[in-house]
Amino acid sequence: MARLESLCATSEQCTHEISQKLIRWGIDRNDAEKILSSLIQRKFVSDERYAVAFVRDKYRFSKWGRRKIMLALMQKHIDKQSINAALNEIDNEEYIEILFSVMRSKARSIREGNSFEGRTKLFRSVASRGYESSLITSFIAENEIWEND
Repeated sequence: MARLESLCATSEQCTHEISQKLIRWGIDRNDAEKILSSLIQRKFVSDERYAVAFVRDKYRFSKWGRRKIMLALMQKHIDKQSINAALNEIDNEEYIEILFSVMRSKARSIREGNSFEGRTKLFRSVASRGYESSLITSFIAENEIWEND
């Protein structure tokens, strides 16, 4: 219990991660449920708080888009309501700036430039980071990302 409390105090953890950790440690299912309930009750673990921290870190530091973040949280068994609440905290202006910088950076490395092949490579690369196709398409159409520095 002390080991888990220390882990939860230093970094956000979700219930799924803690459950998996307890299973790997060979803790009996009933004991694992009691431990997890205790951690949740004493606010060491909160899926809502975890989702907010995860969203903030992934879009600012890893430069992930909303779709990829949402899928990652779903894989961690975070409920849809918590995911949506966390995604709604994304500052749209900052999100667009990050998307624009990601696209500019990738556009510089594409040899084909502003051709069909180049735009396709750019679209696929940025879409794989989880950004919405409508945003990507609008930036590509504006041609601002292909300008030289």
